[in-house]
Amino acid sequence: MDHVTIWIVIAGLGIGSFFLRFVFLGVIGNRPLPAWILRHLRYTAVAVIPALVAPMVLWPAATGEQFDAPRMAAAFMTLGIGLATKNVLAAILLGALTLYAGLYIAG
Repeated sequence: MDHVTIWIVIAGLGIGSFFLRFVFLGVIGNRPLPAWILRHLRYTAVAVIPALVAPMVLWPAATGEQFDAPRMAAAFMTLGIGLATKNVLAAILLGALTLYAGLYIAG
């Protein structure tokens, strides 16, 4: 790709990102939102984070897109701790420790 195309894509993504934030912050402002919208917004992170992480667990580029037991164990540990404790930081930290311990043992 040439430099012009890259900068056009970057500018387009920046404008799109600004527009999405402006719709919620600029247009809506201090007006109260309906309860059904607030209920759906609570689940945004719960939906986005697994969508970002799942490809890295199921098809990790680090292993040539092959199944990797340490990554799967870390994913299950993170999910289990998150469900059991409802603590995001504990889930992330114990999942990371499981991944690093698994990679250390495997290799």
